[in-house]
Amino acid sequence: MQHIHAMISSHPDVQGKTNDTLIDCIAQCFACAQTCVSCADACLAEEMVADLRQCIRLNMDCADICLTTGKLAIRRAGGNEQSILDMLQACRNICASCGQECASHAEMHEHCRICAESCRSCAEACEAAAASISRH
Repeated sequence: MQHIHAMISSHPDVQGKTNDTLIDCIAQCFACAQTCVSCADACLAEEMVADLRQCIRLNMDCADICLTTGKLAIRRAGGNEQSILDMLQACRNICASCGQECASHAEMHEHCRICAESCRSCAEACEAAAASISRH
């Protein structure tokens, strides 16, 4: 996160005036994307892989949305606030769905428990970031 903050802070259009709540969300999005890809891979290695199909699909969808949200939000300097708000909402929604699905497997699979936590954290970060943009 330190590098993300430094890069955004150094942007000529930002001039050091950063939105730290959004920067935290960007880091959460990238972390959640990595966690979801890893969880999907772990699900594929399970003996009961057929029972985890929906979990795998949601993990991959969540990873894609989180990555895209992070990438779009990091380019914030262009004044694309409505696009960022739209993506934050989509990211919050997919993280909630993925987190719920992973939580349903959490007692049996540790990787799903970890992923559910990551999704919950990312959803909360997206909601906080959206609120922080709306206030500006």
